[in-house]
Amino acid sequence: MKFKSAAVYSAAMLTFVTSVVAQQYPTKPLRIIVMNTPGSGADIVTRLIAAKMSESLGQQVVVDNRAGASGNIGSEIAARAAPDGYTLAMITSQQPNVVALFDKLPYDLVNDFAPISLLASAPYFVIVNPAVAATTVKELVALAKSKPGSLSYGSAGSGSAPHLATEVFKSMTAINLLHVPYKGTTPALTDTMAGQIQMTVLVAPLVLPAVKAGKVRALGVTSSRRSALAPDIPTVAESVPGYEWSGWYGLVAPAKTDAAIIQKLNAGQNQAIKSVEFKERLAGVGAEPIGGTPAEYGAHIKTQLDKMKLAIKLAGVKVE
Repeated sequence: MKFKSAAVYSAAMLTFVTSVVAQQYPTKPLRIIVMNTPGSGADIVTRLIAAKMSESLGQQVVVDNRAGASGNIGSEIAARAAPDGYTLAMITSQQPNVVALFDKLPYDLVNDFAPISLLASAPYFVIVNPAVAATTVKELVALAKSKPGSLSYGSAGSGSAPHLATEVFKSMTAINLLHVPYKGTTPALTDTMAGQIQMTVLVAPLVLPAVKAGKVRALGVTSSRRSALAPDIPTVAESVPGYEWSGWYGLVAPAKTDAAIIQKLNAGQNQAIKSVEFKERLAGVGAEPIGGTPAEYGAHIKTQLDKMKLAIKLAGVKVE
């Protein structure tokens, strides 16, 4: 009986202490790990939400870029971080792609993370260097078929969203393109602008400034509907029926992070994305706010995993 009483007392004290810690949280700066290079779409969106969450939480929120290995480096660091609410991670549409592609990874996307909230979504754009003799998706497909393997495309590495988006496009159009993997999306865009590679498929926040400046030509948007930010650019599906690919962003914490802390972070993020200023800034980089509950985001991640596994199987994509 004494042992049982002691165990009950210890459990009660632990619950009390945890509750107090959660109520006082946060008491120091937070960091958000981004699995992409500075200047990438994920980096841009993360910095926007970090600034707003700093205001709502009353603590500085810093961005920690950990690019490389298709996001696996940053994902493992985030998964192994202390579950105290001070290390978060920006999970994007890239992570389910990677998990679906690789047989073994040092982390589990579902079990090693606690979802906070889906933040925003953004379409991708098929872009080419202005010197490429194609002004539409149909012309690009025709050009690629006339010169099999002569056109090269860049990605953020094997298994990254740009890689899989393009491989699915290749599969659906029966064309042959040369894959050139980079260590991030920004270098892929830079070399597309420079003409070192001919094309790439990248998320809107990263490419729209280059499109508007005339440094690259956008042939199509990958979402199911035309983007309000570039309504004159047709969807890829208008030329390739059934093609759809969208980017998304959402925050997670390491698994076992206290539920009260998760709820506080969720409230802070949802409060941040409701502001008119934040919505306008997101729109300026080609993204749309979403929000929601941790449970909704967790379900979204699982759905995306299933979708990517099917897409990879259909496209026959292999790790290079």
